[in-house]
Amino acid sequence: MAKKTLIIGAGGVGNVVAFKCAMNSDTFGKITLASRTKSKCDAIAKNIEEKIGVSIKTAKVNADKTKKIIKLIEETKADIVINVALPYQDLTIMDACIVTKTLYLDTANYEHPDTAKFEYKEQWARDEAFKDAGIMGLLGSGFDPGATNVFCAYAQKHYFDEIHTIDILDCNAGDHGYPFATNFNPEINLREVSAKGRYWEEGKWIETEPMEIMQVWDYPEVGEKDSYLLYHEEMESLVKHIKGLKRIRFFMTFGQSYLTHMKCLENVGMLGIKEVEHKGMKIVPIEFLATLLPDPASLGPRTKGKTNIGIVAEGIKDGEKRKIYIYQVKDHEECYAEVMSQGVSYTTGVPAMIGAKLMLEGIWSGKGVFNMEQFDPDPFMELMNTQGLPWQVKELEI
Repeated sequence: MAKKTLIIGAGGVGNVVAFKCAMNSDTFGKITLASRTKSKCDAIAKNIEEKIGVSIKTAKVNADKTKKIIKLIEETKADIVINVALPYQDLTIMDACIVTKTLYLDTANYEHPDTAKFEYKEQWARDEAFKDAGIMGLLGSGFDPGATNVFCAYAQKHYFDEIHTIDILDCNAGDHGYPFATNFNPEINLREVSAKGRYWEEGKWIETEPMEIMQVWDYPEVGEKDSYLLYHEEMESLVKHIKGLKRIRFFMTFGQSYLTHMKCLENVGMLGIKEVEHKGMKIVPIEFLATLLPDPASLGPRTKGKTNIGIVAEGIKDGEKRKIYIYQVKDHEECYAEVMSQGVSYTTGVPAMIGAKLMLEGIWSGKGVFNMEQFDPDPFMELMNTQGLPWQVKELEI
């Protein structure tokens, strides 16, 4: 029987997921794209129809309301829900999947709207409910988290007996021509970047000031870039599942223009997440800022350059020290030519499709809530090569 797929979220990543699922319609069957703003879904559906000749359905849904999501799942008879809405909405969508006994996948972990803190706690707490419903939930199937978790599992399976240190390295060397813009949802992006940094070493989390730690890394096909230590959610699950790990860190590149703009906005209170009163109205500063900034989904036709995201792992194999670099390079203009999105959306959306494909085909299966590195990495890595994200492995000197 043909499968039925429900995608929730029609931003840049939702666009990529819808395109790539339509390109793999033998797996995803009848596809419905839903969002609070149906016109965004209709525009994506029209582009897919014109570009690759596949028809998908569209729907309106308020993903803050579990009952509304349940109703839509029942109407579409979805076999899987791919959640590429906001991280604030993870729990309502998960709860709808529990009630309807539907497979669930997302790309970013839950964040409470009033607390700038990313953690898996509340999603992991639904593990028993997913088991009782007899369904699988796959968390963080984007690039980072997502493909980077799979890179770690692949390194553990094929290159090491023990991995002692991991550095996750995220470089976007794209240029969109604006003085300041974010490559994904402005609220999520700016909250993530302005938060205190954290890394894990010798069994405990160590907190740093925002942008306190910087290293220069030479990214293949890009060159040397200033890379800043941030907290990123995939570390929270990797410390549980990578054996022998002694330290894990996450670095992301930022240009000086971006950092200067962000610091200025922070200094004047525009990154605030608490309501303030303005001319008798209640507004949240960062939400207002998001309305002023370019829509990340609009950056595709303007963006040139490349992304390079990967991991450097160091450890022991057969008693000898070893260090490897697994990475993936993607060109923004190639992404736009294929699916009408820039590279940051592409590198998140393709792994979401791959994770969902492996679930629907029963290659990755289980009952409960899982992170990416808990499954055999090989099928995912093979699909990255054939679905637009070819990767490289380099041995590094120690």
